[in-house]
Amino acid sequence: MSVAEALHVKTFRDLTLDEKLDRLAEVAVKVGLGLKEGQELIMTAPMDALPLARKITEQAYKAGAKLVTTFYSDDASVLARYQYAPDASFDYAPAWLQDAIANGFRSGAARLAIAGANPALLAKQDPAKVARTNVAASKAGKPAMELITRHEINWTIVAAATPEWAKLVFPGEPEEVALAKLWDAIFAASRVNVDDPVAEWKQHGERLKKRVEMLNAKRFSALRFKGPGTDLKVGLADQHLWAGGGTTAGNGIYCQPNIPTEECFTTPHKDRIDGTVRASKPLSHQGTLIENIAVRFEGGKIVEATATAGEDVLNRLISTDEGARRLGEVALVPHNSPIAQSGILFWNTLFDENAASHIALGQAYSTCIIGGEKMDSAQLAALGANESLIHVDWMIGSAAMDVDGISADGNAEPLMRKGAWV
Repeated sequence: MSVAEALHVKTFRDLTLDEKLDRLAEVAVKVGLGLKEGQELIMTAPMDALPLARKITEQAYKAGAKLVTTFYSDDASVLARYQYAPDASFDYAPAWLQDAIANGFRSGAARLAIAGANPALLAKQDPAKVARTNVAASKAGKPAMELITRHEINWTIVAAATPEWAKLVFPGEPEEVALAKLWDAIFAASRVNVDDPVAEWKQHGERLKKRVEMLNAKRFSALRFKGPGTDLKVGLADQHLWAGGGTTAGNGIYCQPNIPTEECFTTPHKDRIDGTVRASKPLSHQGTLIENIAVRFEGGKIVEATATAGEDVLNRLISTDEGARRLGEVALVPHNSPIAQSGILFWNTLFDENAASHIALGQAYSTCIIGGEKMDSAQLAALGANESLIHVDWMIGSAAMDVDGISADGNAEPLMRKGAWV
């Protein structure tokens, strides 16, 4: 590099959008997936994410991928189904396709999802049809999802800014302005707007691991959340393990499942959750926005659930199966996380769950149980791990939330005060 070139090294702000996408793609492949030479990659993406999908494909092949296969979704085609398909369509999902994807994972393929679909796509559609579609898709996708929840494969999720999503996040702005702002927010939250994003992710992962090690050393039997509208005791599964940051998948590859991520999470005991809890952010679920969720738990099970918008979808969601009314995850996220401090409501769980402590309805991660990846469903259930067709995170933390760790003898230890680690 010449002296002249050295004086004109580009900062992230100076990069073109194409160059910024390449950076995000590099992080997705090298950090998110840890993709190995000779691996296949199975990717899903909305049509509007095509530029990022192409960059990820390029980076995957540069990393030695054997083959990249991408399945694209199209919002207009999804809406056409709800407008014109026969009623039987909504109880059907192509199990043959999901079985093929699961077989791909079993054969060694990695999995990458690009998030970015319109969060409000199905807001005006029949909630009953939406619920039936989700149930059918969950049943068909169970073989592949089990491999993911057991972390048998290396997988990750990243996001792409898309027009309809951007207009929801930045209402009132011209589309091109909203889109540019959303891209900037994604780049910042995904930690790619620095000189060396791969090194930044390594340091970030080490910080999360230190917090995880502290929580695992404490061996709390429960957590207590107290805040506006919330007084909730979450018992933790027997032999639970905290996790956060990267993880070594069952295939031996170290990956970062979510980009971005700020959480430390573990498995709650499915029968030991009691009290009331109010969501601190809206939940965007399968194209429907569910706002101001408030639920009451007794003996681990939701016995009452309300929402000011999307309540019908919420109640259909928790009626998916027996495990849908119980928790499969509890996560702690400080209110000073970069995503929380941005002040942006993303209307997308990948981001919003990393702005606030959260809980998840449904399926538990077996890797958050000591030796859980080697256990069958009955063994996991005996330790308190929940089983369900769904896994849906929703946010409960805020700057007003206090969290205590409860020891086996009932003593309480402050973990968070006003949303910050003590």
